[in-house]
Amino acid sequence: MPGIDESLLDAMRLQGARGASVVDWISGLALGAVGDAPGGDVEATAAETAELARLATESGALALTGKGPGGPPDDDSGGPSGKEPPVQDLIITNADSYHLLRFVTTTFDSTVFVHLWLDRDEGNLALARIRLAEMADRLVLG
Repeated sequence: MPGIDESLLDAMRLQGARGASVVDWISGLALGAVGDAPGGDVEATAAETAELARLATESGALALTGKGPGGPPDDDSGGPSGKEPPVQDLIITNADSYHLLRFVTTTFDSTVFVHLWLDRDEGNLALARIRLAEMADRLVLG
């Protein structure tokens, strides 16, 4: 199972990838980063995207409702690998790029996400979302 560095390099293989990072949304710190960062500052980008992640995960309106498919499991285990984050991913679009934030399920507290910065003209948002989900599922933290 790949670690942070290998996962980030894998993310950069996606067509149109400008930069990628693994961020702890509680502290706002980048645990790893490759490529460019919006504004040129990896740590500032990590802190700002962490704030978005924190707002999304703590929002009652965006969390799982427990109704229908995709609702939370009957127990608090969050599935086979650990605590399931209440939000799977965030997608932010602007005129020239996409930002994908994919939450990573861990056996401890699930406070980590992968941020992919993707060029809008060169990248494929749907494919990037699928690949980022696969990477997050395989990511080994530790």
